[in-house]
Amino acid sequence: MTKHYILNLDPAAKYEWDRCTLRDPITAEHPALAELVARAVGERAGSYLVAIKIEVNVLEEAAISSKPLAPMTEVPSRVQMPQLVELVA
Repeated sequence: MTKHYILNLDPAAKYEWDRCTLRDPITAEHPALAELVARAVGERAGSYLVAIKIEVNVLEEAAISSKPLAPMTEVPSRVQMPQLVELVA
């Protein structure tokens, strides 16, 4: 069974849990590795001693940008319309 995940290594991440993450490329969810192993044994009740082989092939690499993102600017939610003056005849 071959599964594809995105591994993100960022030693400068603000939080420790963001320094090394593994995510599904489509849903961005963390993989449920225990569920994958359960499917491999047929999801039959019981306790199993299992050997798991992990083979990693890097398919594509993208460097993490070191430059900070541009500061966010506030965008008005409503554009100011010119006031119309009522003409009295």
